[in-house]
Amino acid sequence: MIEILTTDELVRARDTGALVGDILQTVRSRTTVGTNLLDIDRWTKDMITEAGAVSCYVDYAPPFGRGPFGHSICTSVNDAVLHGLPHDYALADGDLLSLDLAVTLDQIAADSAISFIVGDSRAPSDLALIDATERALAAAIAAAGPGARLGDISHAIGAVLGAAGYPINTDFGGHGIGSTMHQDPHVPNAGRAGRGYTLRPGLLLALEPWVMLDTAELVTDPDGWTLRSATGCRTAHSEHTIAITPDGAEILTLPH
Repeated sequence: MIEILTTDELVRARDTGALVGDILQTVRSRTTVGTNLLDIDRWTKDMITEAGAVSCYVDYAPPFGRGPFGHSICTSVNDAVLHGLPHDYALADGDLLSLDLAVTLDQIAADSAISFIVGDSRAPSDLALIDATERALAAAIAAAGPGARLGDISHAIGAVLGAAGYPINTDFGGHGIGSTMHQDPHVPNAGRAGRGYTLRPGLLLALEPWVMLDTAELVTDPDGWTLRSATGCRTAHSEHTIAITPDGAEILTLPH
């Protein structure tokens, strides 16, 4: 089922989205060489609690994970790209860290992800990965609006990632969001323009381009959650929750 939010629910969605964006920005600003992934999870939990919100992840137990997840944020490092389970690891200079966060506030969820490099080392290939996902996300948002088709979004993402030379995996991608975190429709990171569901005002979508440097194949860690590149190559992930409005697409998960 595809959920269309009311005007009141959209107001609440803006509050949830701002909270997610603010938490991610705060965590990014605090993260330095030596920061432990478990500290990031603790900071996130504290901020969610202080805001009167609820983590979408702690009790999350989908068929593809060894659930429940049990943590408040996904922390994916280097060759890990999705669903990174926080564990006892101190970040090193040059680590490529992806953070993925979803919370529910006042019964409406929002979801966002960022990737960045820890410390001072900046490998050009890592910067290019992050840049490609951010440009793909911007293209997806530009393609979204009332009357557009779902395939327009997928095509926009795939065009950017493909032009950058990265293989594209369509097993995991964007999704509808609203009163729950994961809803229809699925938004793959490649597709054909002009096809699929017609976007309507009130629809919330979490759009999330992610790439791996030289493969489209994923492997699952023994922890049952963390998804890594099959070749051990670096990865990146960017995501925003957007609302379809009569005027276009509104990004909800920007920090204040």
